[in-house]
Amino acid sequence: MVMVGAKKRWNELSPVARIAIVKLAVLDVGLKCWALADLVNRPQSQVKGSKTAWAIALTLVNSAGVLPATYLAWARSPD
Repeated sequence: MVMVGAKKRWNELSPVARIAIVKLAVLDVGLKCWALADLVNRPQSQVKGSKTAWAIALTLVNSAGVLPATYLAWARSPD
């Protein structure tokens, strides 16, 4: 009997899967750090929406890089 969608433990994953997960996590953390650093240094007038809301979302929401990418691509505006 095969269990569809069964969770695997870290030590049951293949080395390729482990490397992929670590690389994605590093990418996500890097994007979040970049977005938060930009948010802190950017004036409110150059941010679409509330800086507080963006900071909370970027800090608490686990979006696999989608939320930081959205901030960096859409929510910033030049002078």
